[in-house]
Amino acid sequence: MEGAAKDLAPWEVPPDESYWHALLNEGEHGEGSIASGQDLDPCPDVELDQQAATEVAEAVNGESYSRLVDGESACWDLFLQYQAEDKTIELPVVGFNRGGLLVRWDGVVGFVPASQLCEGIPYGDEQSRLDALAVRASGTLTLKVIEANPAETRLVLSERAAMRVHEPDLSVLDDLTAGNVRHGRVTNLCSFGVFVDLGGVEGLIHISELSWGRVARPADVLQSGQEIEVYVLNVDRERGRVGLSIKRLHPDPWDTVKDRYSFDQVVEGTVTNVVNFGAFVRIEEGVEGLIHASDLTDQAGSPHHALQEGVAVRVRIVSIDQSRHRMGLNLEGIAGDELP
Repeated sequence: MEGAAKDLAPWEVPPDESYWHALLNEGEHGEGSIASGQDLDPCPDVELDQQAATEVAEAVNGESYSRLVDGESACWDLFLQYQAEDKTIELPVVGFNRGGLLVRWDGVVGFVPASQLCEGIPYGDEQSRLDALAVRASGTLTLKVIEANPAETRLVLSERAAMRVHEPDLSVLDDLTAGNVRHGRVTNLCSFGVFVDLGGVEGLIHISELSWGRVARPADVLQSGQEIEVYVLNVDRERGRVGLSIKRLHPDPWDTVKDRYSFDQVVEGTVTNVVNFGAFVRIEEGVEGLIHASDLTDQAGSPHHALQEGVAVRVRIVSIDQSRHRMGLNLEGIAGDELP
């Protein structure tokens, strides 16, 4: 089976969430689990559903919505026009509350419900929700108007709707083939990936295809407007969708990991994640290993007490499973400390 996989072209190999992600899914009793990738439609038809309507009501904490909005007829005419023509508009974020973000154009303040933001906002813990919204409460957003009611001075907008892909240029789409390397420009960054304009067609780089290493947020890797080279993974001409990758422009470091590392070798790395069953250490970009909790808890009582993210450590390699992208490690000490 392993040999057959090596015969596949890069675009035929399914996206790999990597070793660290697999182990997180296997955490003891489900602790620290991360949901596997879903077949997300990044450009749904957006309506102001019950959830968004509830968020609008919550946003003003029971007050009249008109108290948040000081409307001017010229602005409202513009918003109604943008809604009718399905056009996008860029507005500055001026604040937030538990329901979502507030944006402004002249004297009109509009509301972007949390459910209409590209990056997911947690709904369970109140403080986490507010913290996530506070992070977004700056800069500008590209939005579409989904409700404009001058009579009630009510303006609701959506970032998700603004992501809707326009009709692709079929001539460009027909010219794309899996395995192509193309030049493009980043148009949108969302929690699950990055949209790239290929000159008339937009493609999506899923977050798992940005790097052989772990990526927490696409914005940590790319920025809007950036010119990049991309690898074409697949082309769905019927649906007008193109799957792209950056990491497959480079070899998978796990393919040659045994050429660089061996059993009992001592190397330095950086702690990238600490969970109940151990700590993950990045040895190089795209190659991470696990120090099991049993090697960390003799004195500290918990991996979280023993190590923290970002700490440079010295580790000994105790196992390498190249096919499963897994490496077992033992902690030798903090990098820079003198050897005993």
